Amino acid sequence: MKVLVINSGSSSIKYQLLDMDTDTVLVNGLVERIGDEKGDLTNKAFPGTDKQVVTKMVQPIPDHNTGMRLAIELIAHPEKGVISDMSEIGAVGHRVVHGGEDFHQPTIITDEVIAAIEANVPLAPLHNPANLDGIRVAMELFPGVPQVAVFDTAFHQTIPAHAYMYALPYELYEKDRVRRYGFHGTSHKFVAGECARILDKNLGDLNCITVHLGNGCSMTAVENGKSVDTSLGMTPLEGLVMGTRSGDVDPAIHTFLSRNKGMDIEAIDTMLNKESGLKGLCGMNDMRDIHDAIEKGNELAKLALDVQTYRNRKYIGAYMAVLGRVDAIVFTAGIGENDDIVRRESVKGLECFGVKIDAEVNAQRAKEPLKISTDDSSVAVWVIPTNEELAIARETKNILQ
Repeated sequence: MKVLVINSGSSSIKYQLLDMDTDTVLVNGLVERIGDEKGDLTNKAFPGTDKQVVTKMVQPIPDHNTGMRLAIELIAHPEKGVISDMSEIGAVGHRVVHGGEDFHQPTIITDEVIAAIEANVPLAPLHNPANLDGIRVAMELFPGVPQVAVFDTAFHQTIPAHAYMYALPYELYEKDRVRRYGFHGTSHKFVAGECARILDKNLGDLNCITVHLGNGCSMTAVENGKSVDTSLGMTPLEGLVMGTRSGDVDPAIHTFLSRNKGMDIEAIDTMLNKESGLKGLCGMNDMRDIHDAIEKGNELAKLALDVQTYRNRKYIGAYMAVLGRVDAIVFTAGIGENDDIVRRESVKGLECFGVKIDAEVNAQRAKEPLKISTDDSSVAVWVIPTNEELAIARETKNILQ
């Protein structure tokens, strides 16, 4: 079976075509700047193990329909493509950010499912409408082909009420479903599964802490293979310090800013989501730039690094308390997989809890899973690359079977 995976954003479409018989990527593509005067499309096709065909296009891409059609033309192109007929695509898997309390697992898309995704738009007003655009375009382009929604929030639907409820008037939950939902669920579930495989444990027996660090960051406590707590909340703003997002702040700061700075709720929301985090502290949200600035003596860059890794360490400690027994701590995503300094500082001082990392191994770069803890560490520490597209493709294949 060949599965096309679509991650449709507000102005972009990421896509991959995978052969599920071998879990190999046949096409990897990105459509950017949809709606701008000049759109970009980069399509990387892999027609053979030793061959790669890269196609770049710069032209107006007015909408998602146009962008998806351009991508499909390249996938099936007689010279640049990897399939001879569109009928070779057996299913389409879609990343959907917010499923609310409606979806606990991947779901075959029907009119009722689309209506439920629309009903959850207030919980993810920037993401769900874009995800729906991708779904509608794909349904038009692939009539009769099964379409599957894979939800970022689904993995976290096993979190117990005492962990997902906020201490607010209960009617806000009853009427408006104000609660913790969590995100990055596809990534957390994937690396937890990989961790169980590597440790040769049944997933149902695994206790681990998965640490997803990229421009967006989150951490999940996994008990017996299930999410029991996670750092992101009702929205992707709570929790860890991120590239441009603040993570945890005193909620009364909103009132302070309104009364003393004259900021309205929209300005405060923009500040917390787009002008805070690492960027707010030092003016940079790319960790590579922050490390370069630290080497040149930039004190604010060092502060930003310290604030982020301290927050990481606090959450790891909290989730160790939640789980009791921890088999492994797993770092993943762009920063988690590639930044040895962030990893080192995020577990610094946890030796008393049995967490010891090997500095020499931690400094290595690897595309495969890498154990960075010492042999005498009572908690294994791993770097496991995430692969959300493969995870979505597997979920799509499994739900159809």
